[in-house]
Amino acid sequence: MSSKPSGEELHDHHDHHHHHHHHASGNIRTAFFLNLGFTVVEIVGGILTGSTAILADAVHDLGDSIALGQAWYFEKISDASSSSRYSYGYKRFSLLGALISTVVLLTSSLFVLSRAIPRIFEPHHPDAGGMIILAIAGVAVNGLAMAKLSKERGMNARVVALHLLEDVLGWVTVLVVAVILLFWDVPVLDPILAILITLYILGGVIKNLRAMIPVFLQAVPDEQDLDAITREIEELQHIHAVHHAHIWSLDGVHTVFTAHLEVATMLDAESYMQLKERIRTLVERHGLYHSTVEVEYPGEACRNTLAGSH
Repeated sequence: MSSKPSGEELHDHHDHHHHHHHHASGNIRTAFFLNLGFTVVEIVGGILTGSTAILADAVHDLGDSIALGQAWYFEKISDASSSSRYSYGYKRFSLLGALISTVVLLTSSLFVLSRAIPRIFEPHHPDAGGMIILAIAGVAVNGLAMAKLSKERGMNARVVALHLLEDVLGWVTVLVVAVILLFWDVPVLDPILAILITLYILGGVIKNLRAMIPVFLQAVPDEQDLDAITREIEELQHIHAVHHAHIWSLDGVHTVFTAHLEVATMLDAESYMQLKERIRTLVERHGLYHSTVEVEYPGEACRNTLAGSH
């Protein structure tokens, strides 16, 4: 028995949202190329100006470029149906993208820290004029990309727009520091800002890792209570016991529930359909995206061989 609480609703609205969906994908694509192109400029500019703060912001923008690329890709395939190879569809692909993004950001951040920390003790005078030009360009490019996405209604585009807002604020900070360096001899501000930006990035990386690892390990999501759901099912009429119950997340958003239900007596067709509807209502109430249960009749041997199942 299978249940998809929101499947029909999403299917009904697919055609209605097709034009908006395509428009959102186009805006994310534009923001991606803007951000990626400017990230290259930042890296070159950071090297030429000798500014570790610029390099740190380049790493931040590189992370957002990867996020934008993933968002664009997943916006395109989010409506793709499952296939014989990817039977759950493509939602779990986002985990792979998040892992790649995490590795890139972690490596890049450690590189920036290795450049910035020594400059705390041996300050280097960056090119403040060049930093100002890059900072103004950074505000403009990220602001333009953010403006394109902030009008979209889709959650994907809105989340990316918030990331770009962070970039704009980061560049405003770089601009302020660059102006200070232009008039006052305090070069240590550059590596201090670089370290602060990098620590902010690493904080996000650690947060993402903590969210990803339980999903990879197919842990029960924090918002779900497997024991409580099992007890609720066991309280339904005709249910004798529930075992081999599992809840896990496809991608951190869409949750899957599977279980074996042992019924107390043989059921006629009408009783079976009523039981099926009660279970469907129950899993919908708990926000489970997809559920599959196997009904076992009295005296039927359970054939599940998963180690550790209960």
